[in-house]
Amino acid sequence: MFDVMHMKTNSHDVESIDAIIAASYDVISGPRGKKRDWDRERSLFYPGARLIPTATVPGQTNVGLAPLVLDVEGYIARVEPIFDKEGFYETEVARRTEEFGRIAQVWSTYESRHDPSEVEPFMRGINSFQLFDDGKRWWILSVYWQHESLRHPLPEKYL
Repeated sequence: MFDVMHMKTNSHDVESIDAIIAASYDVISGPRGKKRDWDRERSLFYPGARLIPTATVPGQTNVGLAPLVLDVEGYIARVEPIFDKEGFYETEVARRTEEFGRIAQVWSTYESRHDPSEVEPFMRGINSFQLFDDGKRWWILSVYWQHESLRHPLPEKYL
């Protein structure tokens, strides 16, 4: 088990909601074959945090999309082979944030490209971040996302 509570963290990455969201996009973005800074990724997430893509369920064609619940290590294992084969750059294009006390909910609309010079993204969607401020820094508790499709286009209010 990786001890994120005692690892070195870039204090700038976690000093605000803006900073932690920016860091979460930055750490996964890069050219094909570039090893991502997975220790930086781990440092953003509270112990036990979850990353949950809404994905097709293998072998269950009648289910369609369903949550695929991963821990940080499971997410890394899932995306590393993809990042070895393709460039991946994800950027935030819009955001809605709700805060109360030490918790925050962020709806972050994203665009994904294989190269930052591409005009059109190959994918868009929404990341739903749940965040916690422990009084010293922000933590990501979970990220739950769904990509845009013909059946589920992005609503205007999230663009």
